[in-house]
Amino acid sequence: MRLAILTLAFSLAGTLTAAPKTPAAPKVVKAKAPKAPAKPKGGKVTAKVPAQTWRSRQIAPTKDRYIEIQQALYEQGYLSSEPTGIWNQESVAALRQFQADQKLSVTGRINSLTLINLGLGPSHPLSSETPIPSVQ
Repeated sequence: MRLAILTLAFSLAGTLTAAPKTPAAPKVVKAKAPKAPAKPKGGKVTAKVPAQTWRSRQIAPTKDRYIEIQQALYEQGYLSSEPTGIWNQESVAALRQFQADQKLSVTGRINSLTLINLGLGPSHPLSSETPIPSVQ
């Protein structure tokens, strides 16, 4: 009887080890949520200041610059009232009409191409003393 039990045990052990192994399932690791920033002493939380970009550094034109732009629109017949330095709906409509007539992008917003076409863009006058670079 012992022999039968040992034979049975060895035969079972052989079938258990001979069976193909299945790959183990990969471990799933959950990411930890970031910790909330600690409150400073006194309980006040200050907001982070967003990084400055070139758009956020641009400033609105001054009243004098608005007068220059309105004056140019007035002289060319696009603005019917005298320049005031206050940018209103009449100024936007005049600028939009100017942009359309000049075949510019019609936005009603002051931009560099519009200013150049109004004659208000950057000017770099060449004096007789300024040498003109030659191409070699």
